[in-house]
Amino acid sequence: MKKYEIKVYPSKVALPKKEQLAYRLAELACGEAPLNKAAGEMAKNRILDNAAVAAAALNRRPVTVAREMALARKTSKGATLFGVSANHALVHPEWAAWANGVAVRELDFHDTFLAADYAHPGDSIPALIAIAQYAKLPNIQGLSLLKGILTAYEIHIALVKSICLHKHAIDHILHVTPSIVAGLAAMLSLPVDITYQAIGQALHVSLATRQSRKGEISSWKAYAPAHAGKLAIECLDRAMRGESSPSPIYEGEDSVIASVLDGPLGKYTIELPEAGEAHVAILESYTKEYSAEYQSQALIDLAFELRKEISNLEDIESLCIHTSHHTHKVIGTGSNDPQKFDPKASRETLDHSIMYIVAVALEDGYWHHIHSYTKERANRSSTLSLWQKISTLEDPKWTALYHESEYKKKAFGGKFELRFKDGSVKFFEKKIADAHPYGARPFGTKAYINKFKVLTEDIVEAAEKDRFIETSLSLEKLTKEQLLGLHFVVPQEKLLALNTSGLL
Repeated sequence: MKKYEIKVYPSKVALPKKEQLAYRLAELACGEAPLNKAAGEMAKNRILDNAAVAAAALNRRPVTVAREMALARKTSKGATLFGVSANHALVHPEWAAWANGVAVRELDFHDTFLAADYAHPGDSIPALIAIAQYAKLPNIQGLSLLKGILTAYEIHIALVKSICLHKHAIDHILHVTPSIVAGLAAMLSLPVDITYQAIGQALHVSLATRQSRKGEISSWKAYAPAHAGKLAIECLDRAMRGESSPSPIYEGEDSVIASVLDGPLGKYTIELPEAGEAHVAILESYTKEYSAEYQSQALIDLAFELRKEISNLEDIESLCIHTSHHTHKVIGTGSNDPQKFDPKASRETLDHSIMYIVAVALEDGYWHHIHSYTKERANRSSTLSLWQKISTLEDPKWTALYHESEYKKKAFGGKFELRFKDGSVKFFEKKIADAHPYGARPFGTKAYINKFKVLTEDIVEAAEKDRFIETSLSLEKLTKEQLLGLHFVVPQEKLLALNTSGLL
């Protein structure tokens, strides 16, 4: 690995193209890298993971609307949509990326990576599959797609380790779009210069604020990464036609860093693989066992464990969660969001309220992507009482563990300070989720297969499940024609249609 310093330069200093971050990312995307077997296996697992959570969300309104928007853009040669037979409809690839991306993101239930910023690197996969299915180049096969996925993860995770967006209230989609462009370029074996131009454009057009994840969280939370995938395809298409983009996009006087991040004096250090190094960053990311914000995963496990220690939850006077700055500020009481205590709040808001999540986990002893968020569940009187007793506190110890540079030492959990009505106090803590790569039950291929089977239980038929699993796990062997099989089909009567009326 090699470290590079990124800083702002005044316009009078002509920063050479090859010293710009966008160009270094393009070189990484377009270079040759050996395939690491474990990383390749994990990429196939993440295809299964994406499909699992997409199936579970297939008939939710945002997903249905996105699918209907895509179905308005049918074409004879295109990409597939989750749930829809390829014989029934293929759509333009940017719209497949859009619709499938919304399905993947809707339940907030796929993979995650947390560092200086946070990310769901699996958000890149729908756009990559769409272009793999559509691309006119005959050499695009399963192995090409695998290379693209690993490249997108490598760049996404490198950016997230280095550049914090949320402290400037900038949405993390700013890291998603250029990462997808890089993955697409790697898959298509594009020249460095074209990739450089597309990355610059991708960053330029994907700047958005974090209001989409603040207050009453709307359905745009699911659409945002899908929009990034759609933008990435359009940016690359434009660059491949010979058009240029703003530069230096990271280091310029009026660039992203200078204008909206750390400012003219801002400096970042990014670490990237050297030429010939395998792309293995995907192995540092982790999926969710429960459909809730990742920082809640270890705390849900801890809540389950505590049910054995607390005979009566009504005996609790208060529960303070000592945790990291990020958990406290984003999903805890440090966010100062009253909606996080509102039983009428949207599902998107409740899955970003650690107070609600811990209350339900303590009461129920299990977590379900639908039942744990229903209006009836949120309004249960005992839950309302317990919910109000829970607060969070930023603890420097947990903030340091969150930002620990050594991967094996990173932790995203917290400590429960339980005060009981009899005056006694007890402390319990958990550093990482059981499903984490270093947790008690690390997710491997069998766990990903099980997650897919559980979440598709009532919607995908058994034979179709088996076919999709076999296709996904054979990714590197797939021919161009077989790439169309990287989606699952749902019986037509089980696929909701809203027949919404839009502009087109």
